[in-house]
Amino acid sequence: MTSNDLITILPVIIVTAWGVLLLVADLFIPKDGKSLTAMLAAVGLAAALGFDLALSGHYQTGFNGMAVLDGFAAFANAIILCAGIAGIALAFEFLKRQGIERGEYYPLMLFSTAGMMLLVQSYDLIVSFLAIELLSIPLYIMAGLARPRVDSEESALKYFLLGTFSSGFLLYGIALIYGATSHTGLLGIVAASAALDPTHRLLFLIGAALILVGLGVKLSAVPFHMWAPDVYQGAPTPVSGWMAVTVKVAGLAALLRIFVMAFPGMADKLGPILAALAVLTMIVGNLLALVQTNIKRLLAYSSIANVGYLLMAFVSYADSQVAPDAIAATLFYMVGYAFTSFAAWAVVAAVERGEGKGQQIEDFAGVGRKYPLLGLAMAIAMLSLTGVPPTLGFWGKFYIFRAAVEGGQIGLAVIGLLTSLLSAYYYLRVVVVMYMKTGDAEVSREPWINLLAVTAALGTLVLAFVPGSLLELAERAILKLL
Repeated sequence: MTSNDLITILPVIIVTAWGVLLLVADLFIPKDGKSLTAMLAAVGLAAALGFDLALSGHYQTGFNGMAVLDGFAAFANAIILCAGIAGIALAFEFLKRQGIERGEYYPLMLFSTAGMMLLVQSYDLIVSFLAIELLSIPLYIMAGLARPRVDSEESALKYFLLGTFSSGFLLYGIALIYGATSHTGLLGIVAASAALDPTHRLLFLIGAALILVGLGVKLSAVPFHMWAPDVYQGAPTPVSGWMAVTVKVAGLAALLRIFVMAFPGMADKLGPILAALAVLTMIVGNLLALVQTNIKRLLAYSSIANVGYLLMAFVSYADSQVAPDAIAATLFYMVGYAFTSFAAWAVVAAVERGEGKGQQIEDFAGVGRKYPLLGLAMAIAMLSLTGVPPTLGFWGKFYIFRAAVEGGQIGLAVIGLLTSLLSAYYYLRVVVVMYMKTGDAEVSREPWINLLAVTAALGTLVLAFVPGSLLELAERAILKLL
């Protein structure tokens, strides 16, 4: 191991080491002082973010080409780390109010974050698999943190069973890729795939499809989405809100890197599969969201639908003329979705009460008039998810649809536009309930949750006035990737 290797994954090392130290330090922190554990976790993530930004202009590989440091990884990791800090703000007072504050929560979050970051930087399929397991196992535990609540335990078990099942698909796909090419490194795979005979080419294609299935489960793309609504509903709200952003960022980044780097020669076979997944995910996610009465399930189906929009831009990933714009649009959309999602989940956390109460959409009646800042934050989040200007959500969908049209996927863009119009019904229903219906909603006056809601909503609005600058950052981040 050389210093070059360590620098390549330095932010990952910082987060992992900080998680281990935090786990030990928590033994000496009294039960009523777990807020110190949260603050220490935020410090660790902030330190890793600083190093990540400092290294963002570098390009190098480490560990014999098994990990890479480039602008793409730095950009995605910055989103993950910022989301981790936001996730701590979301959990800081919520866990205490719900009586489920446990010191192991924050080390588990750090370990999962390290797995996400390693997945983004992976340049080898074996490392990708190990990173997915590292990010997933802590999440299984965190989903069941509200034990002995039955719905929380059920969500943890469902997530564990479906997650391990998807890992089997992923590992078998990697095995087939190795059998076809004798490589697990992305550069070795792409070099070997150019000279495959028909038999090995078939093995290669099946392996790529199985990897797509494994990552599709993590992303909750239809038809691999069954776990998401139950897990989002049963898991503690801070866990649901945090994983709604970070798992998708890490999963999409891994999908982009693997397919763009290792599978460009399979685009003619995999492109139609990706298009079908995008269509199914957009349609099913939005249709099932229409009938939801639970706000957490509604946001779960909303997150599924958003995966469909992201996949839509990715269909023409092998087109050298289209891929840069599509990947930049995807990164831009991830940023907008992160701001919007945390604004919405922070308001959900503020309204929710003990024993899962306060999760129905009707429980938001009167929030807009009684608590104007939180109501406005939720309204901005719903408008952004719909794609209404002037919000980041509007620009995110605009760039995604533009990338699809430039890639010749006009039908996909039309379906995306129609499903976005459909989504307006269930998103705006929340706004109507908040402002048009009377109710006695009692919102927890917790400064960190309120600050997160307002800050995320403000970011959704302010950054929408400078979308070109954010898109330019995304374009610069992918130069070395391509």
